[in-house]
Amino acid sequence: MDLDLPSEYEDFRAVVRDFAESRIAPIAEELDREHRFPYGIVEEMAGLGLMGIPFPEEIGGAGGDTLLYAIAVEELTRVDASVGVTVAAHTSLGTMPIHLFGTDEQRAEWLPDLVAGRALAAFGLTEPEAGSDAGNPRTRAELEDGHWRVNGSKMFITNSGTDITRCVTITARTGEDEISNIIVPNGTPGYGISAPLRKLGWHASDTRELTFADCLVPEGNLLGPRGMGFKQFLQILDGGRISIAAMGLGTMQAAYDLSLAYAQARNQFGRPIKDFQAVRFALADMAVEIEAGRALVYRAAWLKDQGRPYAQAAAIAKLHTGVASNRAVNAAVQIHGGYGYMDEYPISRIYRDQKVLEIGEGTNEIQRLVIARGLGI
Repeated sequence: MDLDLPSEYEDFRAVVRDFAESRIAPIAEELDREHRFPYGIVEEMAGLGLMGIPFPEEIGGAGGDTLLYAIAVEELTRVDASVGVTVAAHTSLGTMPIHLFGTDEQRAEWLPDLVAGRALAAFGLTEPEAGSDAGNPRTRAELEDGHWRVNGSKMFITNSGTDITRCVTITARTGEDEISNIIVPNGTPGYGISAPLRKLGWHASDTRELTFADCLVPEGNLLGPRGMGFKQFLQILDGGRISIAAMGLGTMQAAYDLSLAYAQARNQFGRPIKDFQAVRFALADMAVEIEAGRALVYRAAWLKDQGRPYAQAAAIAKLHTGVASNRAVNAAVQIHGGYGYMDEYPISRIYRDQKVLEIGEGTNEIQRLVIARGLGI
């Protein structure tokens, strides 16, 4: 059993880390403070192939795999979670459904710009009254004269309202006991996009409420067979949980790195605080959970790349990194003391950004339900 990553994966990590530290880190605090979407960073990431890592080269992607993609999300989140989730949501939620379930015509229309990062895509699942109960959407789509007439709303949708967003794929009831997915292009009459929502964290990420009022979408924008939307989005969520787990891993690594540097530099009672047992134990606990989290995330990604069942592994990885990253950022603020509570220190931003990792792509409670079902309970 070889647990070492191939050299090309570590080389790729070094490239992404260098980009994150040299291009994102210097402006991360500014982006967060101004709630400003990082258009320039997205353009640069597109140039590096980071917006289409797991997609085939023949359609403009980087030709990588899920593990490579998870490493990229981990390294980007280590510096700025807003950038990390922009890549994750675009890749796993926005573009992947079209790649997996789209017709040849749909793939030809949407994928070239999406996998190249020239445009962004979003996925509209959550509604004001349907969060964890994702299989009970109130948004409806009725087929009339070659068009779907869509009425309803979606909430907390990432990447849906930027200047470069091209489309959102939404779940909708197309019959009483039938859910389907439909691609809605941005700019379609009747499709309304709210102003950016104000959030606790992820301030540089685009998050909106979407409304549909007699929004007419061509019949050909149905994604896959009619009535298959529920099975489709469950598969999409399974893959998306790997990227959110990778974000949790990057968050833990950031908390550890910042805490270690601070503990080495900060002196109290005539010596660095790293010499105190309480601080050492906190850093040791972080290190243990990072190692465990990395093994879980990479295994889930590897299973997916091997074409083996991975839903259980993805849920386990997401639950662990969500809970463990909460402990890590809390310990990191404690190590920083009063300075950890000040916004000029990056741990403050990381602390705020972490919480949603226990909510998005399925709450901790939903992950436990998924895991329990996987155990046959």
